[in-house]
Amino acid sequence: MEIRLIGDPVLRKRAKKVEKIDENLKDVIDEMFSTMYLYDGVGLAAPQVGISLRFFIMDSRENEGDSLTANKEKGKKVVINPEIIEFVGEEVSFEEGCLSIPDIFEDVVRPEGVKVRYQDLSGNIIEEELHGYQARIFQHETDHLDGILFTDKLPIVKKARLKKELNKLIEKGKKRALELGEAIKT
Repeated sequence: MEIRLIGDPVLRKRAKKVEKIDENLKDVIDEMFSTMYLYDGVGLAAPQVGISLRFFIMDSRENEGDSLTANKEKGKKVVINPEIIEFVGEEVSFEEGCLSIPDIFEDVVRPEGVKVRYQDLSGNIIEEELHGYQARIFQHETDHLDGILFTDKLPIVKKARLKKELNKLIEKGKKRALELGEAIKT
């Protein structure tokens, strides 16, 4: 499974709704978790691996190493067909990065919390309110499903400062997309 880079057209498409949760999707999600952990990520959206469908995985790694905590996977989620129902709290600036935009990290302003609705891997509809790091990851990954990258949210001055670096990555991403045959799965 290969991570698509900025410049790959799949990252700019609005992903389609997942209509069927089946074994194939579960296998893809397992492989996505392996890929995300390999690159030390905390979230990975389907378009980032060339699949233009509305799902992502995340692991905010909460409670890691806390032997007193019973729920070791509190921050780990499979999110299918997500919706942000409401933004909650203050706007907060926090550093973000992206596996599709390697080695670039910048502060991004987002709401501190979100009320969300999505399906889990069993097809259950989950509604919850997320705050802090989980809310940030959820927003970042949901943006991917709409063809939005975190660099789109940067002020013009920051974008201008990163232009040369981003343009190199965009060219590399376009070239890799052509090598992969622009095989966008839906």
